[in-house]
Amino acid sequence: MRWLSKSVEFVGKVGLFGLRVVVDSLRPPFEFAQCFRQLAEVGNKSLALVVVSGFALGAVMTLHTRNTLVTFGATSMIPAVQAVSFFVEIGPLVAGLLLAGRVGSGIGAVLANMRASEQIDAIESLSIDSFKYLVVPRVLACVIALPFLTLFMDFAGLLGGFLSEELSSHIAPILYLNRAFEYLQWSNFIAPTLKTAVFGFIIGSISSYFGYTTDKGAQGVGEAATNSVVLSSLLIIVADVLLIKCIFFLFPETAV
Repeated sequence: MRWLSKSVEFVGKVGLFGLRVVVDSLRPPFEFAQCFRQLAEVGNKSLALVVVSGFALGAVMTLHTRNTLVTFGATSMIPAVQAVSFFVEIGPLVAGLLLAGRVGSGIGAVLANMRASEQIDAIESLSIDSFKYLVVPRVLACVIALPFLTLFMDFAGLLGGFLSEELSSHIAPILYLNRAFEYLQWSNFIAPTLKTAVFGFIIGSISSYFGYTTDKGAQGVGEAATNSVVLSSLLIIVADVLLIKCIFFLFPETAV
């Protein structure tokens, strides 16, 4: 039963940490400069990874989908299948997992290193709220940046799918776009994209928690980076299942 009590204690600490992030983000002073700096770190430096991954996934998925749909004489559905699958599920989930790997490990390692080298203590000695200055901007940056990165992944996947299909059937760009968005509704686009803000909150909060609260010195830096990626990825997958159920309940037409 000891492991159960430790698990409950850990969940409670993480929950209170996340609640503190929400509360502190709503009260002044607001660290706008630090938020913009973290947005550049999270968004700009993750853009190339997201776009290249989306393009490759789109091209490969079109190749696999084409082999299956040719059997049923439904090759005209390839653009629609590509668009719906990317906008509804593949884009948001993969973008979240990629950000958990690239940004989550970085946040955990940086904050853990600052804790180990007593930089956080030095900031607090200057009467600066280290939590608001270091943690809140990183979490907000993840929440804001991930929906935009998801859009880039979606359209990069659409572009990859088009180029792959164009090489096979020489389809015109306008025809491909018309077929791609023929069965796509706003509920298929807005709700799945906005749910990535929750993924961003999970990534930022979990990674910041492991980095900010570490007490193992230099050894804690590596552990914080590893734990940030693993737990963030697992919680994103779990949250995705729950959010899909919520989206289907609120927007029944989304259940395609």
